[in-house]
Amino acid sequence: MTTSVARIGHVTGGSEGLPSMEVDGVRAFIGDTFANPGGAEICGGFFELLAGEPLDYDYTYDEMKVVVEGEFHLTDLDTGQRVVARPKDVLFFPKGSRIRFETPDRALGFYTGHRAFAP
Repeated sequence: MTTSVARIGHVTGGSEGLPSMEVDGVRAFIGDTFANPGGAEICGGFFELLAGEPLDYDYTYDEMKVVVEGEFHLTDLDTGQRVVARPKDVLFFPKGSRIRFETPDRALGFYTGHRAFAP
């Protein structure tokens, strides 16, 4: 019988110092905490948005997001559906979605996506 020890990835302060998404006029920050660990087609990290111009994002992959702090005001740009997501809410964005992100103050979310590239 062979016994192996699983490896647990651990990051402290993963939502601190996120790099800007560098979208003109938008105060949005994103950073993978785990970008395709061990070659897996999955990633996870934090997304922060500050009040100001909205961020329009086209999803080229499936993603789930959990709201950690604040609230996101979301609009599906194709259907017009609107959602206000607050802490502990879970969101799913299917590949092909075009979503507008807004916040009245600040919002922080943790995401996991099925993609093999960093944003």
